[in-house]
Parts: sequence; structure tokens; C-alpha cells
Amino acid sequence: MLLLEVISGERLPKPDKGKMRFHKIANVNKALDFIASKGVKLVSIGAEEIVDGNVKMTLGMIWTIILRFAIQDISVEETSAKEGLLLWCQRKTAPYRNVNVQNFHISWKDGLALCALIHRHRPDLIDYSKLRKDDPIGNLNTAFEVAEKFLDIPKMLDAEDIVNTPKPDEKAIMTYVSCFYHAFAGAEQAETAANRICKVLAVNQENERLMEEYEKLASELLEWIRRTIPWLENRVAEQTMRAMQQKLEDFRDYRRVHKPPRVQEKCQLEINFNTLQTKLRLSNRPAFMPSEGKMVSDIANAWKGLEQVEKGYEEWLLTEIRRLERLDHLAEKFKQKCNLHEAWTAGKEDLLTQKDYESASLMEIRALMRKHEAFESDLAAHQDRVEQIAAIAQELNELDYHDAATINARCQGICDQWDNLGTLTQKRRDALERVEKLWETIDQLYLEFAKRAAPFNNWMDGATEDLQDMFIVHSIEEIQSLITAHDQFKATLPEADKERMATMGIQNEILKIAQTYGIKLSGINPYTNLSPQDITNKWETVKHLVPLRDQMLQEELARQQANERLRRQFAAQANIIGPWIQTKMEEIGHVSVDISGSLEEQMNNLKQYEQNIINYKSNIDKLEGDHQLIQEALIFDNKHTNYTMEHIRVGWEQLLTTIARTINEVENQILTRDAKGISQEQLNEFRASFNHFDRLMCTHNFFTSGLSLLGHYQGEVEFARIMTLVDPNNTGVVTFQAFIDFMTRETAETDTAEQVMASFKILASDKPYITVDELRRELPPEQAEYCITRMTKYIGTDIPPGALDYISFSSALYGESDL
Repeated sequence: MLLLEVISGERLPKPDKGKMRFHKIANVNKALDFIASKGVKLVSIGAEEIVDGNVKMTLGMIWTIILRFAIQDISVEETSAKEGLLLWCQRKTAPYRNVNVQNFHISWKDGLALCALIHRHRPDLIDYSKLRKDDPIGNLNTAFEVAEKFLDIPKMLDAEDIVNTPKPDEKAIMTYVSCFYHAFAGAEQAETAANRICKVLAVNQENERLMEEYEKLASELLEWIRRTIPWLENRVAEQTMRAMQQKLEDFRDYRRVHKPPRVQEKCQLEINFNTLQTKLRLSNRPAFMPSEGKMVSDIANAWKGLEQVEKGYEEWLLTEIRRLERLDHLAEKFKQKCNLHEAWTAGKEDLLTQKDYESASLMEIRALMRKHEAFESDLAAHQDRVEQIAAIAQELNELDYHDAATINARCQGICDQWDNLGTLTQKRRDALERVEKLWETIDQLYLEFAKRAAPFNNWMDGATEDLQDMFIVHSIEEIQSLITAHDQFKATLPEADKERMATMGIQNEILKIAQTYGIKLSGINPYTNLSPQDITNKWETVKHLVPLRDQMLQEELARQQANERLRRQFAAQANIIGPWIQTKMEEIGHVSVDISGSLEEQMNNLKQYEQNIINYKSNIDKLEGDHQLIQEALIFDNKHTNYTMEHIRVGWEQLLTTIARTINEVENQILTRDAKGISQEQLNEFRASFNHFDRLMCTHNFFTSGLSLLGHYQGEVEFARIMTLVDPNNTGVVTFQAFIDFMTRETAETDTAEQVMASFKILASDKPYITVDELRRELPPEQAEYCITRMTKYIGTDIPPGALDYISFSSALYGESDL
């Protein structure tokens, strides 16, 4: 009854004071009646069972009391009791790392959830950042102690029981957590009330700020409009285009720079006013009434008056600018056309009066004539521009332009100059036509000289290039061909000299005509860049290069003859050494497959072959010396032999490798025979079986047939296992050594990983692990330390420190694991 009074906060009927059984039953019935009056149904719980000490009934009644008075009243959103308490815990602990509350048992084992609840409401009591998930007992004790000391929540649970129990008691956890809910419920209500007051005050402060901001913006905008309107109403025109353009630029600056921010302010002012009224209406506040003259309608009217004045000012500016622009345009157009005309006529009078035709050739005179005709066409085209200049000057005079005197003086100068250019143009045409006829005769002779000099010059250039051409030959036949071609060239020289004399005769005739008629020659043939001196110089060069070419060809002939001797000397030795190497390779192959005689006799024969091969090395060295001479002489081919030095080197290296590999193979067979106890007859049988398919190696298909004959083929699965042993690299072939290893493995007894595991199990007394002491006690020191350093730690429960895993170690010995 005392428990019910404390947990419910109500008074119960006065209990009976007797100690007899019926007194106790009566008191328990009073408690049960009180519980039933609170709407709690008690099923199969009687006062007699409680008095008689029925533990199950007593605990059931206590849990019913706790559930009714401590948990049932908990309500979070639309959930209540257990679900409401769980939702409350999830909401409060959601931001915390390593906390995920899903139930009232295992979610609370590490203590972090309880610490998170305390830290969420009282962060001054626990430093959550220092808690560790791997210290559940420490976390739980911290929560229990802080709750008992600072939150008046008694320590109802034991940390060790929670941690060591796979699933802690749900009812006990729920009862303890409900104490936190009730402890923090009052603080949350105070916090909610404070938040409501702060929210109301914040809304009121924000509304006052918006009112003040509106008054300020409205005052500033109206003041700006008041200052701007007088400036736009000023209509005093300027006298110059520059000044009027400055006014227009100031107006554009006003439109681009000064007005846009004010437009933004006006828009923002309206937005702020509407926003403020909406907020006041939503918060049940009276509507805002701005100061007199600062209503939104007042600002709109002022802005409308500003835009009307602004439009009239812009139209006035454009009208005045167009008026001044017409006069400035005509004056600028007159100036521009005058500048173009004067730039074109500059130097034209000097050009027409010069006598450049007196020392020009016929081609140059004709070019001057074409140029003069083009000038006459250009002169006629510019007549229209002169007429335009006169017309513009007349219009400026009619419009009473302020600087008309300067315009008239410049126009008169241009007209006088134009008349003088027409006179000089006609005089120059007459002079050019007269001189042109004198040059036509000489021009014909120049043309004939050019026609004959060009092909002869090309012939000399080609001859010079051929005589200086570098040549590379690799045989006597090639140099003989060059010598023959050079002899044929020398035979054409007399005919070329006749052509040279005829060409020079034309030039002499030109000089004779010029001297007779007193014509001043420029010394340059207009049809060619070749001069008589060029022809003479190139002819002398050709005559000088001919004997030098003779000498070079003879020296190359001697060098090719020496190279031919080196080729024959190398071929004579290579044609002997190459077949000798091939023969030795075949002999070694026969020895390696010969099954007659013992392995020791085969070894002695191979050693003798090896010594003979080493003794033959001096012939290879001598051939290397001849090859070096050939390389120094830059000889790249040899038709006298099919063997190159590279072929000889590769064959020699293969010969040395083959004899060494064959000797090693026999040595391995001897080691295999001695280690596995295989007789010589068994080895001969293995050799005979392997030689049946291939002398050196066999393919997988042949190997399958061989296994079948020997009785070792037991299907595709077994064959795949065997192939991983004899061909681990998957090359597709099986060597004789791999065949021997497989056959000896199949015919001889060997240790296995399973046997080694069984041996270790005996030493470990049938345990799945072995200790360091057992290894040192049962094995020699060296073998014991070897096992200790390589065995991994055994992983399991209830094992002594230092237990080692001998199973994975045994598998690793035979390559069956990754250790």
C-alpha cells in the first residue's frame, strides 16, 4: 500500500495493523482494489498468493503497478506507453554516434544510449565525446552514478548483469528509462514555454524593424525625386555639339547608374509594405499606417511625375542633337572627302613630270605605259569626288556655316590642282609612245637569247649536280655502272661547247645594235635572270669537276674490291661452322633420348660432348674477328653464304644451352632415382614411354594417351588435377622432367598434409591447437622454433594464451593455403 501511495501520489484506506494471515490478506485486497479502481485488470492475481509468497504473482503485480503509474501515462505524438517511451528515446538519441535505440534490451547494453539521454538534457553532467563503445560497464556505471547524484533517479540496475546477459530484462530497462522521461518532462515544458514567449517577441521585433525600414526608405526615395525633377525641367540648349552630347551622356548616366537603384528601392518598398501587412495580419496585429505623405500611393504618384518630366527631357535632347548633328555631319563629310582627294593627289604631279622612261627597257616602258593608262582611268573616276566636294561646299554656304571662308578656300585649291593634273597626264603619254618603238628591236634579240640560254643553263646545272652527287654502292657491279655513265657524259662535252658559243653570239649582236643607235642599255635581260657571265662561269665549273669525278670513282672501285675479299673470307668460315653446330645439336638430341646404358654413362658422354664444344670456341672467335672487319667496312650483305654472324651466335648459344640443359636433366634424373628409390629399369621404361610421343616434350593430348597406357588416366577431373602438377604454367606441353616428377610421385610414397596434421594432433593431445611449451617439449629446439615463428595464432573461445594453429601451418607446408 505504501508503494502505491508513493507511485500514484494518492492516499489509500488505512491498513489493518494485525499480523495475522487474514490481516495481511485484507491489506493486500485493499491494494488490489485500488489498482482495479484505476482501470487495471488483474488476471489470476489473488491476495492469498501474494501473502503466501508466490514470487511469480508478486513480480507480475509489481510490473502491473509500474506499467500503470510510471509508463502508461507517457505520450509522444500519437503513441503512448511502451511505444511512446521508445519513440521519445529514439528522438532524443538520434544525433549521437554509436547509438541506435530499437528496443528496451540489447540497444542499452553498451550504456551509450543512457549517457546520450543525460547529455541531451544536461550536457554539463557528461562529456559524451570521451565515451567509448568498447567500455560498456564504464558507460553504464557513469550513467547510473550521474542519474542517482544529480537527477534523483535511484540505481535500479547492475552494470555487470546487463553486459553479461545476452538479452537484458526488458521490463527492468523500461522501468529505469521511464524515470528519465519523468525527470526531464518538467524541464521540457519550461523550455517549450520559453520558446513560445521568444517566438512572440521575435515576431513583434521583426515587425517593428520592417516599419522603421519602410519609413526610412520612403523618406530617402521621396527626397531623391524632389531633387531630380528640377534638373530634368531645365531646357537651356548648348551652342556646340560636344556640350549637347555631354548633356545626353549625363542623362544616360542618370538612366543607367542613378535611376536603377531607385527603381529597386521602390519595388523593395512595395514588397516590404505588403510583407509587413501580411505578417501583421497573420500574427493578429493591427495594420501598419505609414506617416503622412509616405503611403505607397503617394510614392507612386511622385514617381509618375518624375517619369513624365524625364520623357520630355529626353525628347528635347534628341531634337537639339539632331539639329547640330546635320551641320557637323556636312562639315565632317567635306573634310573627309578633301582629305581623301588630297591624299590621292599627293605626289601625282612629281610622278607625271619624271623621265624614268629614258633609261628603261622595253618591258619596263610597256609596263610604264600600262601603268599610265591605269592612272588615266583612276583620274577619270576621281572626277565624281571633285564634283561632290564642290556640291558640299555650296550647301554649307547656303546653310550659313560659321566657318564657310575656310571651306571655300580649300575647295578652290582642289579645283585648280585638278586642271593641272589633266595637262601633265597628256604630255607623259606622248613621251612614252615615242620611246617604246625604239626598244622593240632590242627586245626581240633579248627574247632569243633567253630562249637559248635557259635550256643550256639547265643542262649545266644538271651536269654540275651529277658531278657533285654523293653515291653509295655495295658491290663492284654498281661502281662499274657509275664509271660507264660518267664516260658517256664526257663524250657529250664538245657538242655542248658549240651551243655555248652560239648563245654568246646573240649577246654580242645586242651590244652592236645599242652602240650603233646610241641606246643606253640597263644591262638586264627582261626575259631571263641569266647573264653572259653566268653562262661562262658555269661552263668553267663543269670542266673543273669532270677530272675530280674520275678520281672519286676509281677510289670507290678499289674499296669495293677489298670488300669483296672480306665477304669471301667470312663466307668460307661460316659455311663450315654453321653445319657443325647443327650436327652437334642433332647428336645431343640423340644422346638425350637414348635409353641404353646407365645414367652415369649418359652423363660421361654428355660431358665429353660439352668439352668438345668448348674446344671449338676458337673458331667462333676467329669468325667474330672477320665479322668485325666487315662491320667496320660497312658491308651489309654477303651473297656467298646464308649464315650471318647473328645466326652463328644464336646457334652457338643454343648449343651451349642445350648441352647444359641436357646434363642438368640427367643429373635431376639421378637425384630423382636416388631420392625415390627408382631402379634404372623403371627410368628406362619412363623414357621409352615418353619417347613414344615426342623426343623432348609432348602435348596434353599425347600425355593423356600416355597416362592411359600406363594405367593412370581415370577421367577428365583426375586428368585436370594431374595437369596442374605437370604443367602449372598452362603452356600446353609437358616436359620430360615434369613427366619423371609425376611418375615418381605416383610410384613412390611421400608425406602428405593430412599425415603431418595427424602427427601434430598426437603431440597436442587431440586438441585443435598446440601450445609453445608442447612444441618445445616434443620437438628438437631448431624445429620447435621454426614452427613457433611460422604458425599463426589459433582463433577460438576458451583457449590458453599462446595457442597456435597447426592445421593451417600443415596446409601451407604443402602449398594448400596462402600462409
